[in-house]
Amino acid sequence: MEAQRWSFGLSSTLPTSPIQNQKHPFFQILHKPSSSSSYTSPNNHTVKGFFLKPHFSFSPEVFPSKRVFQCTNCLQRTEREATTVPDNGVGKELKKKKLAVFVSGGGSNFRSIYEATLEGTVHGEVAVLVTNKHDCGGAKYAREQGIPVILFPKAKNSSEGLSEEDLVGALRTYNIDFILLAGYLKLIPTELVQAFPRSIFNIHPSLLPAFGGKGYYGIKVHKAVIASGARYSGPTIHYVDEHYDTGRILAQGIVPVLANDTAETLAARVLQEEHKLYVEVAAALCEERIVWRKDGVPLIRSKEDPNHYK
Repeated sequence: MEAQRWSFGLSSTLPTSPIQNQKHPFFQILHKPSSSSSYTSPNNHTVKGFFLKPHFSFSPEVFPSKRVFQCTNCLQRTEREATTVPDNGVGKELKKKKLAVFVSGGGSNFRSIYEATLEGTVHGEVAVLVTNKHDCGGAKYAREQGIPVILFPKAKNSSEGLSEEDLVGALRTYNIDFILLAGYLKLIPTELVQAFPRSIFNIHPSLLPAFGGKGYYGIKVHKAVIASGARYSGPTIHYVDEHYDTGRILAQGIVPVLANDTAETLAARVLQEEHKLYVEVAAALCEERIVWRKDGVPLIRSKEDPNHYK
């Protein structure tokens, strides 16, 4: 079968978009070109979506039962991206990992992780940001840093955004190693969980399994913690499965609940711990320091002492 072509074009006029900015366009539109350059997904829907960087062209190669997207005009890699580190606890040199971060709000955890990659604390690169709110603070910050932005999921009765299948294809195009949810409020679809097994992580602002599940997010979590009389709270980083907050726990941070705490003051202290914990976990992921106990519990190998686990 002749490979079809998936083209991205930069549009400075978005007649249906409330965020049009001809001087500094926020996104590109993934559009349907003419004749042989068009791309139609297997469910006969034209692929559309939002991306930031212009002048990309992707060609899907057809393999048995799978469609893989490959970048045919990628940006040149910097020398820093090609560097390796020898310390992952087993003396193995490692290339930088490609990270996709998902946000729905201000993206303070995303900023912490991104800054840590620039500083070298995290041996990885934020290759793309995914959001369900194109005008949220995290998406705006990503655009300012030149990070590609993808809108997901596709809004109802709208052609904007990507489907589950096309999101998987786009992330594979960026050669993503790990997906980090940082305040992303949508349930991750089964297609994505299955495409990236043991590679998707979420941070939750309570000590799971307490105060987790559908409806427990943001300030609601901290109000519930205080109302319960719990003496301790803190963030939890866990693997993502097909449900809210039920995946295996990887790391937790402890934050005392003070007698005079409000939901807002507790939230502020938990958020500070989130920033610290997520960077530590991202560093461990990129250095391949995650090991699995025989009972299926993931542990983090200490960087200083490979025989010690956190």
